[in-house]
Amino acid sequence: MHETIDLKIEDGIATITLNRPPVNALNTKLFQELGQAVDELDVDPNVRVVIITGSGDKAFAAGVDINEMKDLNPVQANQFCEVSGNAFDLVANMSKPTIAAVKGLALGGGCELTLSCDFRLAAETAKFALPEINLGIIPGGGGTQRLPRLIGVARAKELLFLGEMIDANLAWQYGLVNKVVPAAELLQEAKALAEKLASKSAHALSVMKNSVNLGLNMGLSEALDFETKNFILVFASDDRREGIGAFVEKRKPVFTGK
Repeated sequence: MHETIDLKIEDGIATITLNRPPVNALNTKLFQELGQAVDELDVDPNVRVVIITGSGDKAFAAGVDINEMKDLNPVQANQFCEVSGNAFDLVANMSKPTIAAVKGLALGGGCELTLSCDFRLAAETAKFALPEINLGIIPGGGGTQRLPRLIGVARAKELLFLGEMIDANLAWQYGLVNKVVPAAELLQEAKALAEKLASKSAHALSVMKNSVNLGLNMGLSEALDFETKNFILVFASDDRREGIGAFVEKRKPVFTGK
């Protein structure tokens, strides 16, 4: 039983809801429970896609709980980063596709959590910011690293250095989110995307995600070699045989994830 998150699994789609009202502030307990849930879902053969969202309408997550952060010394800050960083990394490196469904505020660590996901869907009410500079600190959950890789260095520095909030439409223009939808349709859109992903080859998606994530940290020549090795790897899979066989036979493939 979780204290700070809710977990629901239905038709191969797991939905993790951050549940610390009123604004789902992130604390050590939430990061621990989130990391544990993601770790378990990653090895659950019945789960194909994971959606992460926030409870209520005010926030996806309005940053790290300041009451927990305000008196930390450097040693304690390091301990906090070990817990939070582990949760962010588990989400980012999960073998299955992840979707952040964002309604309301996604600030600081909340924004960084969305950056750890593969897709970001935003309600029209969503607002994003990395406001750490205004507190005299810097992001510690991947903001200075994942954001430039996603939207480019110039835009990332603009958001990081100024710490200003942007709305969903500007976030879409910057490439921070994949799609903006009416708030009432957010979870419906997230589930529709999850269903599309769940119909694909889980094995190929896992290998493809690994190719993208690790390849970004390699030189181009090394990354291309890595891609080739993964391309060869998927040719040993049952899903490859099913996918190509279904194409030749003009039918819809039925993938098993093997």
